[in-house]
Amino acid sequence: MHSVIPFDYLSTEWGLLIGFLIGMGFGFVLEQAGFSSSRKIAGVFYGYDFVVIKVFFTAVLVAMIGVIFFNYMDWIDLNRIFVNEFYVYSTITGGVIMGIGMIMSGFCPGTAFSAASIGKIDAMIFIVGIFIGIVIFAEGYPLWKDLYKGHNLGGLKISDWLGVTDGVFTLIIIIVAVLMYWGIEKIEPMFERPDITKET
Repeated sequence: MHSVIPFDYLSTEWGLLIGFLIGMGFGFVLEQAGFSSSRKIAGVFYGYDFVVIKVFFTAVLVAMIGVIFFNYMDWIDLNRIFVNEFYVYSTITGGVIMGIGMIMSGFCPGTAFSAASIGKIDAMIFIVGIFIGIVIFAEGYPLWKDLYKGHNLGGLKISDWLGVTDGVFTLIIIIVAVLMYWGIEKIEPMFERPDITKET
């Protein structure tokens, strides 16, 4: 086993610096892709712009295929990759709340910070809302602790849940992506795009 990056030799400070640089790069890519505009995310829900789905789904595919091949080349060990525990109730509840917030604002946390960095006032207000939500969650944690911790399935991967290998699951996602891209090309022309030149 030969790791791509010898993590055992990296200090905590170097790890934080690398994470910071990756975060800056991610924000730069978001802004360059036009995700600093709230119309991009809102466009997904209204059917006139699916660029967000195309970009993020493509990123997921690249990451999945890369991890599979890295494991095949013995550069990483899939069994050592951390998988978050799956809390069913809190995942569904959080997804609904975040989905409503994205529809109302046109931002997700990442795109909000990207937009705020170039002076978008609506994104700054959204970020204030994020921190208000964090405070409410933290202060009221005893009230919804049981919901938050409810129905824990552990570090479950979808491939394990389906009973297939990671390679087969990746192939399934590739097929789904191709069908989704084809469907998007059929759907987008049906909806009128807003005049983005009027955006402030």
